[in-house]
Amino acid sequence: MNTKFYVDMEDIYGAHNYSPLDVVLTKGKGIWVWDIENKKYLDFLSAYSAVNHGHCHPRLVKALCEQAKNLTLTSRAFRNDQWPLLTKELCDLTGFEMVLAMNSGAEAVETAIKAARMWGYQKKGIPENQAEVITCENNFHGRTITVISFSTEEHYKKDFGPFTPGFIEVPYGDTEELEKAITHNTAAFLVEPVQAEAGIIIPPEGYLKKAKQICEKNNVLFIADEIQTGLGRTGRLFACDHEGVKPDMAVIGKSLGGGCYAVSAVLSSREILGVFTPGSHGSTFGANPLACAVAREALRVMEEEKFSENSEEQGGYFLKKLKTIKNKYVKDVRGKGLLIGIELKPEAGGARRFCEALMKEGLLCKETHEDMIRFAPPLVIKKKELDWAFKKVKKVFKEIG
Repeated sequence: MNTKFYVDMEDIYGAHNYSPLDVVLTKGKGIWVWDIENKKYLDFLSAYSAVNHGHCHPRLVKALCEQAKNLTLTSRAFRNDQWPLLTKELCDLTGFEMVLAMNSGAEAVETAIKAARMWGYQKKGIPENQAEVITCENNFHGRTITVISFSTEEHYKKDFGPFTPGFIEVPYGDTEELEKAITHNTAAFLVEPVQAEAGIIIPPEGYLKKAKQICEKNNVLFIADEIQTGLGRTGRLFACDHEGVKPDMAVIGKSLGGGCYAVSAVLSSREILGVFTPGSHGSTFGANPLACAVAREALRVMEEEKFSENSEEQGGYFLKKLKTIKNKYVKDVRGKGLLIGIELKPEAGGARRFCEALMKEGLLCKETHEDMIRFAPPLVIKKKELDWAFKKVKKVFKEIG
């Protein structure tokens, strides 16, 4: 069975809600993956930053297998011995007081919105069903109906209405517009410290700090979506740390499970997450012992192998090299840590063909918003592999441009 067999099988029986590159992967180890025809590739996407640890990290696989032999799921009807330990370890690491675990990033965002609304009604005194959450234009926080309700990307919304009310959009990076949008009914401001899906959009220096000050002044919760940017990806534990900002709520996911198991979480204070009472929110699989055991080991590996430090060092190195590429199609090169993008000019004909050409060279990455090539390799990558990747990128731009 060759690549075409699997591609055809997926196209016939699988819903077409993705447009993947036609590479069929069957094995992964560290920063490398192999397809069914045994061709080797450097993974330069990390499953959208979920595989920060690299593929099949031996310590994570061991933790997964050992826990799977003992206990995998209890639901929250009963307690298990892994969830309490994860809560303390996460709080000790991040400085937050309380954790609520879910499975996917979108679920965690929904949880943060629910907590913000409850807090708004119970603590701030917002009239019932009048709570508003301010979000940013070009945001990406997931795919649920409520989350796409405040997306400004029409493709994500077409034919999915009616939408959830209560959201106000403001331009990203504009604190004046944020302040204008706040009313007594504003419960929270939800923001990505770096807009990854929108094209590695980095806000102006000082934006996050100023936005947090505005929120504090107006008794509005500052919620940071760190699902893609958190846990070392941008060169700090959280991307907000670059400006010394402590959110009222932080949403994490993706690499929390080390690329081995789906787990997400909302981190906050007792005052905020304390609004939940038994029965007000939940998830059958949330905080399951298998996910928690993997997450605990993922956090230990992240700290011991110094992911943040390596991301900052290697990201700065690679960004500097990419900026040396002189090509008529390159509009901009930008990034923070190992979250980097090359923005192309309209005449480049889209980023997809560049990603397909890179795939043929053994480098796997993906386009975002048609004109951006996103690079986000596992945080264990070293200069030697980045040098190899740079040669491939340079070759493709020379051949296409």
